[in-house]
Amino acid sequence: MLIAILQIVGGFMLLVWGADRLVAGASGLASNLGMSPLIIGLTIIGFGTSAPELVVSAVASLRGNPGIAIGNAIGSNITNIGLVLGATAILYPLRIDSITLHREAPVLLLIMIASTFLLWDLNLGHMDGLILIFGLLAMLVWMVWLGINRGEQDPLVQELEAEIPRDMQMSRAVIWTIVGITILPLSSRILVEGAVTIATTMGISDTIIGLTIIALGTSLPELAAALASAMKNEHDLAVGNILGSNMFNLLGVLGIAALVHPLTVQPVLLSRDVLTMFLLTGALFALALRKRQTNQLNRIGGLILLTGYIVYTGIVINSAIHGGF
Repeated sequence: MLIAILQIVGGFMLLVWGADRLVAGASGLASNLGMSPLIIGLTIIGFGTSAPELVVSAVASLRGNPGIAIGNAIGSNITNIGLVLGATAILYPLRIDSITLHREAPVLLLIMIASTFLLWDLNLGHMDGLILIFGLLAMLVWMVWLGINRGEQDPLVQELEAEIPRDMQMSRAVIWTIVGITILPLSSRILVEGAVTIATTMGISDTIIGLTIIALGTSLPELAAALASAMKNEHDLAVGNILGSNMFNLLGVLGIAALVHPLTVQPVLLSRDVLTMFLLTGALFALALRKRQTNQLNRIGGLILLTGYIVYTGIVINSAIHGGF
């Protein structure tokens, strides 16, 4: 058990560091190659924090642990809204000015509905994975088109472009990109092995591990990014990263995991976890976008989201203790 715990802790640390190096290296590489800062911001940086979820779920699916793969994607979305945005808003009330975010909200809702429809038969096969990946590509094209049309008027675009490393040497960018690509799968394998060992030892499903420990750990980059953005008054970036990450989790993480190996879905995932994801996301939109003139997720709103996350986590842990899923 001690070795498994060390695997999880060490795996998380390497995972977060590897994802950070990959994003920095890839962004620097793209910038040196003359790629548009807008494209870099909306793709590499915009979705870079979702790299841990993507690789962990792919590795878990490859190892035959669908519960970790699916639980990680759904659990990370719940954690992003409830814990990350909730805690961030409590510390730094978030002002949401970007028109882009208003357009992302209904798109995220549409993606959630479509993903739930694919999960409804309790199986996520190769064809479902292809549909999700196609949706991911369409979303990327839409976001870039939206950003280009909004241009410098959009605070989110300005904040994303400010995150791009512009003085990184090509050799350093290549090295960090290779390091990130190497570290991510290795750390994910270590993490998944530790998680499976703990689940087996404690007699609980790997789905519970995916929904709680793995989801919390892979959401650490989102938490760090949200807090850092809020401290710099880049509120649109803090919220935009979470919405973008949640879209990527449903389309990219679930899609690639299903392509690697067909996934079996536990019924309780739909009745408890997917429902919670819808409730927390709906609460976020209701709390933050209720008045177009003063779009703000204040401390009370943050407390409501965080409380919802804590209650949900308690329900999941209680289910694990009593032998459920």
